[in-house]
Amino acid sequence: MVLDGHVMLGEGRAASLSAEELLETMDRLGIDRALVSPAEGFLPVRNREGNELTAAAAASSDGRLLAYAVATPWLGADALEELRRSRDAGAVALKLDPALQGFDLLDGQAEPLVAFAVESGWPVYVRTGTPPHALPLQVAWLAARFPEGVFLLGKAGATDFSHDGPATLEAAPNVYADSVYVEWPTALAAADPQGRGGRVFFSTDAPFGDPAIELARVTEAPYDAAVRDAILGGTLGRLLGL
Repeated sequence: MVLDGHVMLGEGRAASLSAEELLETMDRLGIDRALVSPAEGFLPVRNREGNELTAAAAASSDGRLLAYAVATPWLGADALEELRRSRDAGAVALKLDPALQGFDLLDGQAEPLVAFAVESGWPVYVRTGTPPHALPLQVAWLAARFPEGVFLLGKAGATDFSHDGPATLEAAPNVYADSVYVEWPTALAAADPQGRGGRVFFSTDAPFGDPAIELARVTEAPYDAAVRDAILGGTLGRLLGL
């Protein structure tokens, strides 16, 4: 199974993607399933609209698309209610974007949402790479606060903070690294297939990443078939209970 760990659907500022376009690309490249988030504008505001967009796309995809739920921590109890509604509609993971949503990973504001995700058995995707509030080592701190949770290091710190990625995995065994944009996750998998390298998951970050290029970066990397299969879908599929 090839499972794309992060795609954004809807109208964005610089790029847009529809469910139909995504499924066409998946068919062309042999990607079986994808986790879909609403586009950027739905993360800080209009959470309900964004969650309804991805829920509808997932419901009409015959199981090929799986929805992230989004809610800004600033909404407090209303954010938790939105996550409950999204869970009932079929969402399977939580996405946080501290830079776009305007909160600090270290101040506790998002912890009720993370606690809800952990209780729901959801992985928590955190987009990283934007200072000062969306850094890989901050995700390690959050993961240490919730050792029973699963955290996905979105964009692996790309670009300026990608050098903190390996240390983040070293510090927090419940953090998994996104393969998109930077080389260290695939290099780590090649060098350490039985250790931290088994904690890398494939994503295209479409429509910002090029799906064909990102897929080739994994399929053409110098490691054996078992490691490749784990990155392409085995590891994340296991975390999602697929």
